[in-house]
Amino acid sequence: MPFRAKPYREPKETKVAGTVAELFAGVGGFRVGLAQSGWKTIFSNQWEPTTKVQHASDCYIYNFGAEGHSNEDITKLVSRHLTSSEKIIPETDLLVGGFPCQDYSVAKSLNSSRGLEGKKGVLWWSIRDVVESNRPKYVFLENVDRLLKSPATQRGRDFAVMLSTLGSLGYQIEWRVLSASDYGFPQRRIRVFIVATRIPKNSRLSAEQAQQIILKSGILPRAFPVRDTATSLTEIDLSDEPDVLSDTFGVGLKKSPFLNSGVYLNGKAFTLKSEASWRGHNFALADVLENSISVPSEFWIPDDKLAEWKYLKGSKSIERVHVESGTKYFYAEGQMAFPDLLTNPSRTILTGEGGKTASRFKHIIQQDGRFRRLLPVELERLSGFPDGHTAQGIKGQILDSRRAFFIGNALVVGMVERVGRVLAEDLNP
Repeated sequence: MPFRAKPYREPKETKVAGTVAELFAGVGGFRVGLAQSGWKTIFSNQWEPTTKVQHASDCYIYNFGAEGHSNEDITKLVSRHLTSSEKIIPETDLLVGGFPCQDYSVAKSLNSSRGLEGKKGVLWWSIRDVVESNRPKYVFLENVDRLLKSPATQRGRDFAVMLSTLGSLGYQIEWRVLSASDYGFPQRRIRVFIVATRIPKNSRLSAEQAQQIILKSGILPRAFPVRDTATSLTEIDLSDEPDVLSDTFGVGLKKSPFLNSGVYLNGKAFTLKSEASWRGHNFALADVLENSISVPSEFWIPDDKLAEWKYLKGSKSIERVHVESGTKYFYAEGQMAFPDLLTNPSRTILTGEGGKTASRFKHIIQQDGRFRRLLPVELERLSGFPDGHTAQGIKGQILDSRRAFFIGNALVVGMVERVGRVLAEDLNP
């Protein structure tokens, strides 16, 4: 059974579930998924600080148009938004973003009425500032799962600060670590989804209510059902001020107290380990492949290069010398599948997936007795984008390596759609 995404279409005005502001937009994964569940994106921001040419923003504009789109450093954009007499970022029902994972430590600000400032995690504070200013009904964020356990010196501190600072604005927050392949999609992409709902003041949450939200009644379990075999619930006290949490939370811990599912409200987090429950069809890597006849020659691996690919994919132990101390040590790598199995979901697509250079982490498949790399359109399908979504920008055709980079930074569109459908039902009961 082939796995193909539907062409992108804006929802009809009479069927719009709600409005969306999309931050850290990339090439529009949130927008595509939410449109399929009835949401209309009216504002977006995409800025890549490391490149002069704004490839992702150009691709975004090509697909969706320039109206409501900003290609500006988000810290500058939010600063103007907060000081302008009119809101530069419009008020919407839903604020979304797949923000970078940074350092979320905080300190008391001597000269700021807002009371807190980020030391390094400036992008998180931009999100917080927009939430505080615009008060959307919902906030939907996505990040790498290591967010729950970073940094290594204070396990879970960064997430604790996030929960505390976002929750203090009047939100109940759910989180869940999800692999797209656990819900039928053809890519094993593991990310943490965070959904916050604006709630009445002075709301409280008992342990029994928290467990019900995590396992059944919450937004995330309705989008992604879980089994009843969950572990016991753990309560985490986050009632200290964020600057105190920043200094003290997680000190001495070897593991983060935050498990793969949880809910936070008013200084308390409840967490447990849940397990996916899925009875639908499971797609695999084979379901996104093009016929071998249509594969360009540069994607096939020459016979004289196969040994290099096999070596990089194989297990190895390499003696190295520490530059400063001169101490010898062994760098070890485990074996990876070669070729990638077509009967399984793909591994997570990384930003370095494109290009001809041999790599341990790029996908190699065997088709009709020959070995090849994945095509950009196949990468798009693995993340649920319409065919050719990343092929063109407002300045012309986009290089295959850049297209792979886009997808490596993107989320799985269908996962967003499922959350969007639940949010639409709650906003329009």
